[in-house]
Amino acid sequence: MAMHNQEISTSNSMQVFDYKDIDILRKFINDQGKILSRKSTKLDAKQQKKLAKAIKQARIISLLPFLNKN
Repeated sequence: MAMHNQEISTSNSMQVFDYKDIDILRKFINDQGKILSRKSTKLDAKQQKKLAKAIKQARIISLLPFLNKN
């Protein structure tokens, strides 16, 4: 699941990130399990913070891994 140099299409409206929606959250994580930067996700600061919080919540309750070991 390499996400290098790809833009993730997001709408201009505020997107709601839910920690239970793993399919959407996986789009914002690279193949190592790191959260993608604002530069690559094209989100504003507020959206990026909500995204990071949702990913971290999903990791804590074991919906997403902290590391992807390949």
